[in-house]
Amino acid sequence: MVLYISLALILLCMIMSLQSLFTSKRIKGKWVSIENMIYLVFLYGTIMIGFGLIYIILDLNGHIVLIEETSYLEVSFLDRLETGFYFSAMTLFSVGYGDIAPIGIGRMIAVIEALIGYVIPTAFVARVVFDIDQQT
Repeated sequence: MVLYISLALILLCMIMSLQSLFTSKRIKGKWVSIENMIYLVFLYGTIMIGFGLIYIILDLNGHIVLIEETSYLEVSFLDRLETGFYFSAMTLFSVGYGDIAPIGIGRMIAVIEALIGYVIPTAFVARVVFDIDQQT
């Protein structure tokens, strides 16, 4: 039960963070500004931490979602935390290095995370351009 509540809260936080990208008057209508940069950093950070926590929670509950160098080793919690956040960052910002691979349900979670990682910059630029067009 705790697993499902934790996953629901993490997903809720990530959805609320992404929703702020699509609401009006959240992003300043400038191409380059410190506010836009800070906004993007926090948005990416929220998504990265959220997906990293999903990988870790599933792993702690016995669902193997990530394997490192084609093997799964029993490691400490801090190593799992590091691996989960590292894999989440590599999946969100790029296509990854290949040193850690998702398996099982982890593959679908990684696909969704990669899709979000590609959509955020597009939606952000579209939002800024849309706001600039409305101001003129």
